[in-house]
This record gives sequence, structure tokens and C-alpha cells, in this order.
Amino acid sequence: MTTVTIVVPLKIRQWGGRKAIIAPDGTPLSPGTAQCVAIHTHGDPTLVKALARAHRWRRMLEAGEHGTARELANAERVNETYICRALRLTLLAPDMVEAILDGRQPEGMTLPALMAGVAVEWGEQLAQVHPAKNPPTEGRCRAVR
Repeated sequence: MTTVTIVVPLKIRQWGGRKAIIAPDGTPLSPGTAQCVAIHTHGDPTLVKALARAHRWRRMLEAGEHGTARELANAERVNETYICRALRLTLLAPDMVEAILDGRQPEGMTLPALMAGVAVEWGEQLAQVHPAKNPPTEGRCRAVR
């Protein structure tokens, strides 16, 4: 009797309470199919929801619907501290927002990590979230004027 061992380099990643199988090229795979066909994803639902809320809250504050974060927190029935931390997400570099919405964010880019605080400079943000793979670079992202 001969034993054959097959090694398949896969990752199992948790996204918003669900697990996904990730192929070596970073493609999410659908388990239970004979060919394990790639499936399309639109990012971590937790991160996407937090981004959407943060931008909505910022628009409400800028439009004058609520004068302060405290008034907004009372109206939305959430903690004022949570709103203030979530509003930081509106400062993320467009590349990072796009990666989150497409589900391509690095493993270190989680909601708790982002809400703990990120650098204001876009070029430093990715390095802060995932320092081992992304050393800081000068002039990588341009500020919007």
C-alpha cells in the first residue's frame, strides 16, 4: 500500500463572522463544488457597513443636520465615542477604501485596527495597518485639495 500526500496551499479567513477559503492567488473559493470555482465577494460586511455609516454620519454633520457628535449619537442611538472613532474611517486613503469594498484588504486591516486610529497621511496608513509587508513610502498617495 502506497500513501500519497497532497498539499494544497489554502488559507481560511474569517470575514464578518463567516469563513472563506482563499486560494494562493488571493481568490475566494466556494467550498463543496467539484472544481471549487471562484466566487465573487464585495468585502468584509462589517468593514463595509462601518465605512458606509461613517460617511453617512460625516455628511449629516457637514450638512448641519446635527451640530455635534453627541447630538448625532443621541439621534442614532449609539455611543458618542463609537461615532468619533468611526468618523476616522472617512480619512482613509481611496486605495484602502477600494480594497475594503472589493475584499482585497490585508489581513491586518480589521475594523478594530482601523478604529483604534490610523495615520492621517495616506502614504503611512497602509504601513500602519500592515507594517511587515508595506514599508512607508514618501509621496505614495496624493492629498485631495
